[in-house]
Amino acid sequence: MAGTGVEKRLDWLRQIPLFQGLAQERLLGLAQISTERVFSKGETVFSQGRKAKGFFVLVDGRIKVFKVSLDGREQILHLFEGGEIIGEVPVFAGGSYPAHAEAISRSTLIYVPRDGFVRLIREDADLAMELLAVLSRRLRRFTALVEDLSLKEVPGRLAAYLIYLAERNGGDRIQLDMTKAQLAALLGTIPETLSRIFSKLSGAGLLAVDGRTLTLLDREGLQALAQGEKVF
Repeated sequence: MAGTGVEKRLDWLRQIPLFQGLAQERLLGLAQISTERVFSKGETVFSQGRKAKGFFVLVDGRIKVFKVSLDGREQILHLFEGGEIIGEVPVFAGGSYPAHAEAISRSTLIYVPRDGFVRLIREDADLAMELLAVLSRRLRRFTALVEDLSLKEVPGRLAAYLIYLAERNGGDRIQLDMTKAQLAALLGTIPETLSRIFSKLSGAGLLAVDGRTLTLLDREGLQALAQGEKVF
């Protein structure tokens, strides 16, 4: 094996859901064509409009993918965490990155060049199917985001996101690992509006707020709010 760098990337790649079904030979090939990249908090991973020559695997840290409106307002499309794939869609479409990506904490990523990965896909149909599954889940997530932003009021968006976090974490207690400004940008609002909604949710007995620790007190009530019902 060609050195500790390849060994380290191989170990990381084994832990990524997309690649867990790969044979050792394919996984080693992927580790050999990829490179490790470390980004500091606030550093740009890629910019909108830049030619997509490869994609990224997030090993640890957090990355936000976002767009900026003409008036300078930021809309976060997704917050990526360890184990997720970033920037893969334009790579296979042969285009440019459709949004910006920035590290919101110190982050370690594996960069996979397009040409080498395409060769691996041609040799392994299972990998191609796994990638299609990832893209399908990503499409459903963005469809839900568009629906939330266009059809739901801000309280409903927040309620839906809190339920999503609770289901992902497997409990009603959530440790919010982003700033209020980042959460507001994700939900398409401003921090002041978000603070008022948190106060209303707390006053209505739906949510307990203790700093960045949130406890869902009435999940059914939050679900009703997420579905557009007037709860308060």
